[in-house]
Amino acid sequence: DEVIVLDNLRRGALANIDHLWSKHVTFIEGDIRDYSAILEASTGVDVLYHLAAQSNVIGAITDTDYSFTTNVVGTYNVLKGAAQAGVRRLVFASSREVYGEPESIPVPESAPLDAKNVYGASKVAGEAYCHVWQSTTGLECQILRFANIYGPRDRDRVIPIWLERASRGQPLELYGGEQVIDFVWVGTAVRALLAAAGSQLSDPINVGSGTGVTLPHLGHRILEETGSASKLKILPARPVEVVRFVADVGRMRRVLGLTPEPDALAHLSECLAEYASPALTSASG
Repeated sequence: DEVIVLDNLRRGALANIDHLWSKHVTFIEGDIRDYSAILEASTGVDVLYHLAAQSNVIGAITDTDYSFTTNVVGTYNVLKGAAQAGVRRLVFASSREVYGEPESIPVPESAPLDAKNVYGASKVAGEAYCHVWQSTTGLECQILRFANIYGPRDRDRVIPIWLERASRGQPLELYGGEQVIDFVWVGTAVRALLAAAGSQLSDPINVGSGTGVTLPHLGHRILEETGSASKLKILPARPVEVVRFVADVGRMRRVLGLTPEPDALAHLSECLAEYASPALTSASG
């Protein structure tokens, strides 16, 4: 199979995919806000994975204009370009942020969409555009609502931030300290994306571990994995952040054929190599 990658490299780096280069992979440096770039990347494509976004909640709040033009206008461009290019199916990476603060957990896909921040709102808008494009153009759109994905070569999220701080012996900062989060390994997310390309078309599907992890527990796991002497530091809660979320993954099991791992944090050790430092070596003896 041929793979075409379109990315503006705002948050990523080509070094992250050095190990993937082959004659079957084409990279285009471009931006989904540029419709011509979408057409270039979509021509001759059977399945389009729309992962491009300002996907960090605090980053989206910090620069709301970029968040809107990328996540909403950019998604419009992707859908329009995919339909024009004759793409068969588009798989849209939505987010658990569309639910906002749920009434109860685990959260089924039928729960109300009530975004708590501009990032979640942009994903609600993206889903709405997917529904419209599917009904009016025939473009198949499969929506996946991802929980908090973690894995190597990430940054600007709680796990990579805390791993880096632990490597330096710095405190792990918890905003509020009461959050319950559903963490899902990037390998599971990839399997969900691949399965969604050929599965029976479905209503939106949660992709998560189905397990809630408190941030204090995550912090202690990171300290245990790294051997760091860092401490947990409780700071005031940030009102734009969802306090608790656990995905109901029944539809993921049925439609995508995926079974979540019993330990949501089982792969923490695979993220550690990037943060190896004298601070960890000395702390672990």
